[in-house]
Amino acid sequence: MAMTRRKPKDPASVLVTGASTGLGLETALHLAKCGFEVYAGVLREEDREAVEELARKRRVNIRTLRLDITDSSGIQRTVDSVVQESGGIYGLVNNAGTRLRGCFEDLTDHEIRRLFDTNVFGTMAVTRAVLPHMRASRCGRIIMISSVAGKMGSFGISAYCASKFAQEGFAESLSLELAPWGIQVVLVEPGMTQTEAWNIHRVVAAGAQNPESPYYSWFQESERIADRMVRSSPIKPADVAEAVYKALSARRPKLRYLVGRRARLVFALRRHLPGESFERLFFRQVVRMVTRSA
Repeated sequence: MAMTRRKPKDPASVLVTGASTGLGLETALHLAKCGFEVYAGVLREEDREAVEELARKRRVNIRTLRLDITDSSGIQRTVDSVVQESGGIYGLVNNAGTRLRGCFEDLTDHEIRRLFDTNVFGTMAVTRAVLPHMRASRCGRIIMISSVAGKMGSFGISAYCASKFAQEGFAESLSLELAPWGIQVVLVEPGMTQTEAWNIHRVVAAGAQNPESPYYSWFQESERIADRMVRSSPIKPADVAEAVYKALSARRPKLRYLVGRRARLVFALRRHLPGESFERLFFRQVVRMVTRSA
């Protein structure tokens, strides 16, 4: 049965954070193609020209705005600019974030705080800025780009998983608080997706790169396994962008959109295995894979 879609009106304005590259950029371009009035938040001034050039090649209109989600005054200026130009704000796509790879003991407090300042507190700050405008219109959609790492832990990314678990809890609770205002919160949870985050934007803790670390050989093996998995992943940024479009356009969106067949199979298995059988089998296998060759 075909899903009933909400048609953007006037058109509906959407702010996409972290739209310089990767999932955010593809999402901004796709939403513009689908008829939304898209405001793409980019971290650096020099990113604006590249994003606007790609939009021209795709023959879509995108308005770029400089946005650092750890800068509270800058966030407010950006949201005020969107509202002033468009008359309101219908959608927020919380995509901006960072990563941190490394086992917990190899991470410094500074590295972890910087991760949470972006992924958790930055996401909350942008959300806080748009809510008065959404409440005034008694409608709106807030889309959180989470991850399968927000549903299940993994080796060598303990702090990153913790930040994504925090996003998931925030989104679930926020969805309850905002429902009486007609505002809906949706989590989009991609599996491994090949983007710049895996190469030029890869963030590895300094301690994890130290051969003297007791976790060094295990972490290096876990990175090799992760690289093989992402290279073989069929998920494309366009798949995530389409999930965001569904979340913004469906009359009754789901709370969660899990992106990727592998991820859906794993979590279906976790739901149906009795008790803690999945954790015993799956997590034990992960540890074996990481430590066997290392």
